Amino acid sequence: MTARAWCGPGSPLRRELLGFAGVGLLAYTADLALFTFLRGPAGLGPLTAKALSFLAACSLAYAGNALGPYRDRRPKGLLPCAVFAAVNLAGAAVQLLCLAVSHYGLGLTSQRADTVSGAVVGMALATVLRFWGTRTWVFRAEGRVGSWTG
Repeated sequence: MTARAWCGPGSPLRRELLGFAGVGLLAYTADLALFTFLRGPAGLGPLTAKALSFLAACSLAYAGNALGPYRDRRPKGLLPCAVFAAVNLAGAAVQLLCLAVSHYGLGLTSQRADTVSGAVVGMALATVLRFWGTRTWVFRAEGRVGSWTG
């Protein structure tokens, strides 16, 4: 199968990727805004604020994906929600691992290095993991043999 068939204009995978990215951007914005509010004016500690903003963003992402790019693949029950949360926690772990390797393993301790490793490299790798996990385990298409096949 050619790259054009996979991601060409109008392809199902391209629509899925764009929808997933749009929902992810919305969830990321909500996470950042809520964390900033909870940490600032609400006066919560950093871990509490991040845990609450992560839960809110994860809920928003699940609803957005269920109503958006995966609206034709409605999973039933609470298990898909739990799997979605686990996939997102794995993504968060990837971001933290990238930051830890860069900061503590490689000794790149500037704020710029931390931002690049956690928010750029880590976010890119985590997004690939989240897309694959969401597509493979949460909103699996009927009859699809593998996670990247149609």
